[in-house]
This record gives sequence, C-alpha cells and structure tokens, in this order.
Amino acid sequence: MRGAFVAFLIAAGMLTWHGAPALAADPEPRAILAPTGVLRAALYTGTPTSILPDPTSGGPRGVGYDLGKEFARRLDIPYAPVVFSRNADVLAAIKNGTADVAFTNSSSAARAKDMDFGPAFMDVELGYLVPKGSALTDVAGVDAKGLRVGVTAGSSSEATLTREFKNAEVVRAANFDAGIQMMTEGKLDAYATNKASLFEMAEKLPGSKVLEGRWGVEHFAVAIPKGRDQGMAFVRQFTLEVKSEGLVGAAIARAGLRGALTSAAQ
Repeated sequence: MRGAFVAFLIAAGMLTWHGAPALAADPEPRAILAPTGVLRAALYTGTPTSILPDPTSGGPRGVGYDLGKEFARRLDIPYAPVVFSRNADVLAAIKNGTADVAFTNSSSAARAKDMDFGPAFMDVELGYLVPKGSALTDVAGVDAKGLRVGVTAGSSSEATLTREFKNAEVVRAANFDAGIQMMTEGKLDAYATNKASLFEMAEKLPGSKVLEGRWGVEHFAVAIPKGRDQGMAFVRQFTLEVKSEGLVGAAIARAGLRGALTSAAQ
C-alpha cells in the first residue's frame, strides 16, 4: 500500500489540473507564487491536516493536499506536491524557497520570521494522547513531575510546551511514527500535538486515548516564502473564497479530520 501511495504521489506531481479558475489567472501572481511554473506544495505524511494515504483507494487525502490542488487550479498551473516525512522539512522548504506553499500552523511567532501567512482557514484543538492504562484523565494533569511528554521536533508544540511546562519533561521525536514507537516502548507518558494528528496516532496504538479538553488551538493558514509579498493579495482572496464556498469544510470531511473546524477569522 505504501509503495502504491508513493507511486501515486509521483504521478500526481506530473498532472495538470485545468478548468476555469475562480480567481483571475493573472500572469503576475503565477510568476510570483510559483516561479518554476508549477505549484510545489510542501506536505508531510502522517496527519490529515496535510497528507495521508486513503485506505480505500491508496491515493492521497488531507486538507493540505486538497487545498494545494485547488490553489494550483486557481492559478491555472500544474500541481506538484513535495512530500516529506517531517514537518520540520516542510518549514525548511518554505524558508529556503524550494517549495512555494505550505498549509500549516500560523500561530508561531518564530515561523512568522521565516515565512509569510495568509488569513487562517482552519482551527484545530491541541491536546494529548496517552497510552493504554494511563492514569491521566485530563489535560490539567499532564504537567507533573516524572512525566515525559513527546512532541515533534521543530513543531510549535515543542516551542510552547518547552516554555510553559514547569514540571513535565519535553521529549522530542523526529515525526509521528517515531512518537508512536516511543509510546509503544514505554518511553513516553503522553504525546502533544493537534487533535487531528492525535486521533490518527491513536488508531495505531490500541487502548490509547485522546484526553478531554485542550491546551491551546492551532490556526492553519497558507504559508509562502519571504520575498513574495506581491502574491499575498491572491493568497488572501483564495483563503476567503475557499472558506466561504465550503471547500475547507469539504476538505476537512474528506480527510476524516477530527477536532477541527473552518476558521472564522477574516
């Protein structure tokens, strides 16, 4: 299945989606936002906020994947997803300009120094996943002495909890798969990220559960490399239209994403 999914992605990167764009396909925004002539959308595996294999077809699903496809359609250029195993690589690709767009958490001040964001299109609750047999029942009890809380290296959860925890130890994992392995081996007492990703992780950890409550909210937005400011008007208009037309809600539903809703921010 995994091999077929990778093959599908390679093929998908070579396809062009045509059709009458809802936004004017002005050559200027195309040239600014996709200077290579194709839209290189940076995505990472393991979460419905970005990209996952569809269990039925083996093809891709995910909010980032679907919105990237729509972004390319409205620019009237080919769609070329660039898929990474780590979110840190997605952020690096936007920072250094080897990718054109990402659909990621915009709540981090550190990220705003490296890339520019449009308005939020989706809000996702932040929470904790705990393994089978855990005595933890709510988010308030997680910051306790002796507890080891996993985070994805380079994530906003890492930055926030490293700053805010007074007692629990923050333990970094390379990606979600590594976090699942660490929990399986008893090396973590909880894992922190957005609930959309936590529910996906829970399906691979029998007996685990996502705790009730939340410790924050992530606001997802379109990110573009610095220096492409002239394309921001297109990004803003795209975001407003995909929200008002129900495309964000449809992408959330198709991805099977839980703990998320279309952002009300303008």
